Amino acid sequence: MAIGFINGEFLDVSQRVLPIDERGHNFGDGVYEMIRAYNGKPFMMEEHLERLENSAAAIRLQPNYTRAELIAYIEEGLQRAQIAGDADIYLQITRGIATRLHTFPDVEALTTMTIRPARQHNPQNWEKGVSACMLVDERWENCFIKALNLLPNLLAKQTAAEQGHYEAILFRDGVVTEGSASNMYCIKDGVLYTHPATKRILHGIVRSAVLRLAREMELEVREEAVTPDFFIRADEAFLTSTTSEVMPIVAVEGHSIGTGQPGPLTRRLHEGYKRLIHG
Repeated sequence: MAIGFINGEFLDVSQRVLPIDERGHNFGDGVYEMIRAYNGKPFMMEEHLERLENSAAAIRLQPNYTRAELIAYIEEGLQRAQIAGDADIYLQITRGIATRLHTFPDVEALTTMTIRPARQHNPQNWEKGVSACMLVDERWENCFIKALNLLPNLLAKQTAAEQGHYEAILFRDGVVTEGSASNMYCIKDGVLYTHPATKRILHGIVRSAVLRLAREMELEVREEAVTPDFFIRADEAFLTSTTSEVMPIVAVEGHSIGTGQPGPLTRRLHEGYKRLIHG
């Protein structure tokens, strides 16, 4: 079953709990993290929580729980939810509850969490690959912060869905940055390219795992920004995220990537990632 959590209390996810003056609701003044649990075991939890702490520090937000306390609550929540199979864990920390004012209030942060059965992808997505569109990256400059201000991402994702695509590939100043909810990669002549981990992209947890796997496979990795034209003309392309894992991209803007089928290196990386997930 799905379960909710707010500042130390577990409750039904449908229960109304947030006051009208909660700053995440009013300003998007907060950060979040999503962790996938496979068969009841959170995957790369320490890395996710470290990123949550880094995002909070970047917006000068002091969490109201330590990492050890959050781990304990996550483990308790998984036990309470008793989800058979995989689960999605969303953690959110906001600056708290205070009368609406743009400056930071002197109040305690507010932590919420939901634990639900994992969203399921069509297995054909990995087997046959997915398509994507190209859109201008209209987000703010500090995309490395996993903040609650996701409206540009939502608009990009919705545009892609309305056009029949799985994802939107974003570009800025003539280069591909990332997807609306994913990191982007292409492979050309046996070399893996992806945007470097600057302020312009989210430093994906799956991204770090996949780049490590690629290097272990002795695949040359270049953390370099590429143009949309280079990306479209690549031999292979894929995206990564916690929910999508390693997802092959076989068409962009109606142009086939390589043979129009998931490439062999992309398949090897996904197989390696699945082995990593299952220990």
